[in-house]
Amino acid sequence: MLLGWTTVHFAKKDVGGTAGLHMEAESAVMLDAGTGEWLFVHNGDEPLPPASMSKMMTELMVLDAVQARKMKWSDEVRISEYAAGVAGAGMGLQAGQKATVRELFEAMAIHSCNDAAVALAEKIAGTETAFVKRMNKKARDIGLSRGTRFANATGLSSGDLKGFATAAAEEDTVMTAKDVALLAEHLIRSYPEVLDTTRKPETLWRGSSTALRTTNEMLPGQRFGTKGNDGLKTGYTKRAGYCFAGTTERGGRRLITVVMGTATPEARFEETKKLLDYGWRVKA
Repeated sequence: MLLGWTTVHFAKKDVGGTAGLHMEAESAVMLDAGTGEWLFVHNGDEPLPPASMSKMMTELMVLDAVQARKMKWSDEVRISEYAAGVAGAGMGLQAGQKATVRELFEAMAIHSCNDAAVALAEKIAGTETAFVKRMNKKARDIGLSRGTRFANATGLSSGDLKGFATAAAEEDTVMTAKDVALLAEHLIRSYPEVLDTTRKPETLWRGSSTALRTTNEMLPGQRFGTKGNDGLKTGYTKRAGYCFAGTTERGGRRLITVVMGTATPEARFEETKKLLDYGWRVKA
């Protein structure tokens, strides 16, 4: 997939003499969560593969289910053959093993564990296919555009799932950068407690003595540590490139940034820093 680098000019008045911002990404947006104003938009309406950023919808569905008392954080989930075998980052779960909803949620949100995401989807809806239907209904309910369509619980490419009889493997998830930002905003506005999870540098679960470390290297103390960053979600697949949806709060002002389709794992954070450097200079 060819990544398109471009120099993008701001729609509003330039700040500090800056004529534009060179963004090495296919798509990038920045949203002021307090005002709802788009501070920066580049290619924000094009449907692109979001990789694991789409797990924010899986997180939202879990939080909805807990709030509705359809399940509890302490509920134990039996791991299916599909969940145990799914590719990519994981907890190392084995078929027939059990983990709590809380353990699975933290592993998914912090370490982007695909086995945890599948297990939670199956817990909520019975099958991943049924869960995907609920994801897309929720997307419409919260006002995401028709350019966004969820195809599975993890954000993996359909080719990664073809070998599993119970997988939702017919299509690939696509999201616009604007919709990623709007999903992030809805998630943290509806359930601000999710930030208590996403700001953690690591999580442990009872089935392992090895910590599952955060994939968000912009958290304070990490390699690209940034003051005020407390989430949200990274993503990577070969088709999507390296992606990051971040949220950063300073002085009561929260900015949500989305960068899609960068060439390296470092670039998604470097490009986010460019957006934030501009965003903090813009008058609220």
